[in-house]
Amino acid sequence: MTDVTHDPARTSWVASANGHSEFPIQNLPLGIFSPVGGGPRGGIAIGDAIFDISAALDAGLFTGPAREAAELAAGRTLNAFMEAGPAARQALRRAASDLLTAGSRGEAHAARILHDASSCTLHLPNRVGNFTDFFAGIHHVITAGQMTRPDNPVLPNYRYVPVAYHSRASSVRVSGEPLRRPNGQRVLPDQATPDYGPCRALDYEIELGVWVGPGNPVGEPIPISQASHHIAGFCLLNDWSARDIQRWESQPLGPFLGKSFSTFVSPWIVTTEALIPFRSPQPARPAGDPAPLPYLLDAGDQARGGLDIDFEVWIHTARMRADGTPAHRLSSVNAAVLYWTVAQMVAHHTSNGCNLIPGDLFGTGTLSGPDVRTEGCLLEMSRGGSRPIELGNGEVRRYLEDGDDIIFRAHCHRPGQVSIGFGECRGRIGPAVTM
Repeated sequence: MTDVTHDPARTSWVASANGHSEFPIQNLPLGIFSPVGGGPRGGIAIGDAIFDISAALDAGLFTGPAREAAELAAGRTLNAFMEAGPAARQALRRAASDLLTAGSRGEAHAARILHDASSCTLHLPNRVGNFTDFFAGIHHVITAGQMTRPDNPVLPNYRYVPVAYHSRASSVRVSGEPLRRPNGQRVLPDQATPDYGPCRALDYEIELGVWVGPGNPVGEPIPISQASHHIAGFCLLNDWSARDIQRWESQPLGPFLGKSFSTFVSPWIVTTEALIPFRSPQPARPAGDPAPLPYLLDAGDQARGGLDIDFEVWIHTARMRADGTPAHRLSSVNAAVLYWTVAQMVAHHTSNGCNLIPGDLFGTGTLSGPDVRTEGCLLEMSRGGSRPIELGNGEVRRYLEDGDDIIFRAHCHRPGQVSIGFGECRGRIGPAVTM
C-alpha cells in the first residue's frame, strides 16, 4: 500500500525537511496560507518552508492529472480538492514529492515556489459546512461517567452506537487565534438557582480531527467497506469545553453553549495517504463486549482501521512565559484508545441517509488512556476539579486560567519509516467579555 512517496531513503533539496520532526518529504500535508503581501492560497508544508501550489502551476511544473489536482488545491479553500477524492490526492502527492526530491527540477524554481513558513499566515484549510463531534474514546467515557454515574459509567448504547452530536461549524477556528473565556449560566454546588457570568471551569479536550473528502447524496448511506474513500485527512482538534455551563445545560438535550463558543484545529491536513505506513489493526474489544452490528463491521477496516498516532498536551502559563520556564507536559496518549474506527464513524453518520459534504469536520471525541497522565482533559485529570494538578514550576491547576497556553502535538513513529507530525494546535485563554 505504500509507494515511492513513503520511501525512507527519499530526501529533499529543501534542507530543513531532512530529519524534520513534523514535515519531512514523506508527509506533505496540505493547508491554506498567505505569504507576505499575498492572499490566501493552497500550500504544502515541507520542513520549515511552504510549497506554493499556485506558483508551481504558474511555473508549469505540474502536468496531466497532477495539474488538474493542483488547480483544485490552489484556491482560497481546499473544499474542491477534498471533493475530488483519492485519485486527485495521490496525483498531487506524487508530483509534489517528485518536485521536492533532492536533485529534481523543482530546485531551480526554489525562489519562486517556496516561502519561509515563519513569515506566512496560516488559515482554516476548509470552509466547514458541518462539524460532528463523536465520543469514541472509551476511557474518557468511563472516567467521566464515573463522576456522575459511578454504578453505571458506560450507558448500554455506547458499545453499539458511535455516539456523537452535531456541534457548531461557524466557531471552528485555526490554531493560534485568540480565545475569549465564555460567559454563561452556571450553578455552584451550594446554589439552588443559576447565575450568569464567566466560565469558572474552562477545559480543553484533545481529539483527532477528521476531514471529509467526497460526500454522499441525501438518502444514500456510505457502506463501511467504502467509508475510507470518503476520508481525506486528519488534524489536531481542541474541543474547548466550559464544564460548569455544560453541566447545567446538558440535560436533557446535551451540549450547547458549553461547547459551541469555539473549536480549534491545527492548520495542516495530514492526508490519508501520508498515514498509510502508520495504519494498525483496530484493538480487540474487551471480553464480553458485543461485536459491532454488521453495517459497522468490515474485515479490512478491523485489520487496518486503527491509527498509530502519539498525542501530547502541554501547558505554558503566563508565569512560565514571564519566568522563561518551558512548557509543562500534562499528558500523552495513543490513538489506540479509540473504541470506534473513523470508517465506522462515517458509516454510522450516513446510515440514516444523512449526507456528508466535502470539507465537513469530525472530532473523534476525547483521547484518554486508563492511566494517570494519559487523560485527555482537565475534567479527568482533576476529577471534576476536586484533585489539584501541580505543574512543573509549582503552580496548581484544576481548570484553565486566563493567560494559559494549551498546546497539542502529535507524531507517528514506526520502525523502518520516517516519522511524521501534525504541527501544533495551540490557543491562549483571554478574559471573558464584560457584559
